[in-house]
Amino acid sequence: MNKNRLGATEIEITELGIGVWQWGDTGFWGYGRGYGESDVHAAMEVVLASPVNFIDTAEVYGGGTSERLVGKFLNGSGSSIVIASKFFPYPWRWRKSNLLDALRGSLNRLDIDQLDLYQIHWAFPPVSIETWMTGLADAVDAGLTRAVGVSNYNAKQTRRAHAALAQRGIPLASNQVPYSLLNRKIERDGTLQACKDLNVTIIAYSPIAQGVLSGKYTPAHLPPGLRRAQYGRTMVAKAQPLIALMHEIGQAHGGKTPTQVAINWTICKGTVPIPGVKTARQAEENIGAAGWRLTADEIAALDAMSDGLQK
Repeated sequence: MNKNRLGATEIEITELGIGVWQWGDTGFWGYGRGYGESDVHAAMEVVLASPVNFIDTAEVYGGGTSERLVGKFLNGSGSSIVIASKFFPYPWRWRKSNLLDALRGSLNRLDIDQLDLYQIHWAFPPVSIETWMTGLADAVDAGLTRAVGVSNYNAKQTRRAHAALAQRGIPLASNQVPYSLLNRKIERDGTLQACKDLNVTIIAYSPIAQGVLSGKYTPAHLPPGLRRAQYGRTMVAKAQPLIALMHEIGQAHGGKTPTQVAINWTICKGTVPIPGVKTARQAEENIGAAGWRLTADEIAALDAMSDGLQK
């Protein structure tokens, strides 16, 4: 599995990481109903036995449960996993000290002394981007994190963040954004190009569109819960020809699944996908999306079919 530099830092991450939003999240993902701690622990064991070295979590995932589970599973493992987490800019958090306090809380839950990557989760007002970048720079100077990034920032916001950090001599390492064959907004709004221009790594979350591109959902069997509001019957129906093409392309690569084709497409676009995992089986399938490449013709065919499916 290839490795990439995380932006302009010295940190190296594998071409595919793992996202753990699902770990502990009862509202959106239904943690505790159909899967639980033993399942995600088994998924982590698969990850630790693989070349994957990058895991992304956040303080708000499961109200801190995700971070606690990551820390619990990694404790004593002897692994060299690169750990990323995120600060959520609630409106009542408006001081740089709030960021540092939140980071220390994440470190406590993860049971580590230093994060590899700390990110601002959203560019929410009222606090300015520049204020939060100063807070991130302070976190680096304090030795609490090795690198810093942002999440869900558009092109303009990314450039502001990059410029603010540059004043402190610190690179903006990453921007974590949704990116998949059903959501190519970062291509259209200039975010992807801005990150390439600035040497900011794009970390792609929801690369299989929260399961829709896996092929397991149909108009007669829609995603459950809140995901149904995002990907309803019309979108799922429209995605079926694309999924059929992904299946056909996967067969040409030794039986790769639609999930693996969808994730590999994001790798081929120069991003680092972080598909979520609930079970060992999902972890194995996601890891199998790396270490090979779609052809230029296959990428073009997927692009063409997905053009009319954008949210």
